[in-house]
Amino acid sequence: MNRTLVSLALVSPFLLAVGCGSATQTATPSSAGPVTTAPADPVTTPPAASPTPSTPSAVVAGLLPPTSTKEVEVDRSIDTQPTVTGARFGKHKGFDRVVIDFKGDLPGYTARWVPKLVQDGSGDPVDVKGGAYLQLTITPAVAHTEAGKPTWTGGPIFQTKLGNVRNVVKMGDFEGVVSVGVVLGRKAPFRVLEQKNPYRLVVDIAH
Repeated sequence: MNRTLVSLALVSPFLLAVGCGSATQTATPSSAGPVTTAPADPVTTPPAASPTPSTPSAVVAGLLPPTSTKEVEVDRSIDTQPTVTGARFGKHKGFDRVVIDFKGDLPGYTARWVPKLVQDGSGDPVDVKGGAYLQLTITPAVAHTEAGKPTWTGGPIFQTKLGNVRNVVKMGDFEGVVSVGVVLGRKAPFRVLEQKNPYRLVVDIAH
């Protein structure tokens, strides 16, 4: 499988290249306006507990479920590594939504299907079960302060209780790469949207 590589500059309109073989799909931020419907606060986990998703504040008006299962790859060069500050999730009509929040610029990323989820560095398998696994690899980025304190707290496995998304998993924060796993009940079409003020990645996955 060949994947199309797209280089994006932050001063240009956001474009996503989605490729598998020769097929590509270009996506832009939703015409329905800025994505503001995910829960307002990053999902965090108290000791020995799992978070429950917050109820989105509104329905995503006019935004249909995604239709493509093709992988996404966006390459971006930036001067300073942004920091991942949290992840949020919510259920909408026809699709689930996972939001990755950043402090700083928007990094590059890939979204690809994998046979299983493994921890970065150690290679140990993640103890989750699902019908499909979507891995987000975000780079350059970190999820800790200069002193080594995590900026994305809780987890590493967050239970979502959504229509298709079962878990969101922190898989790694290693050498400028932050990895996030999305555990699904079944493989389904997805899309990645870029949003700003503040910067965030929005991943919608059909039910």
